[in-house]
Amino acid sequence: MGLIGGMARTAVVAGTATAVSNRVSRRQAGRWQQQADAQAYQEQQYAPPPQQYAAPPPAAPAAPDSDDLIETLQKLGALRDQGILTDAEFEAQKAKALAGL
Repeated sequence: MGLIGGMARTAVVAGTATAVSNRVSRRQAGRWQQQADAQAYQEQQYAPPPQQYAAPPPAAPAAPDSDDLIETLQKLGALRDQGILTDAEFEAQKAKALAGL
């Protein structure tokens, strides 16, 4: 066998080794992917369903007690009588204070 024959033989061996190596790599990657898929399926199957909770409603402002309400209404009346508040502003503030009950 001459120089050309030796080089040809080396090329065939190297090509075969590369092909076998690629095949082994693809098979191993396929096995790893199957294992990962099976694990993900198991986790999904046994995982509890996600909980969906509604946010609690915002806390209502504390209702003023009757003494505070009376005091507030008296102050609003005094401001209206002094001309600081218009009748419409007084009514709006009064409704706002009464809505807190």
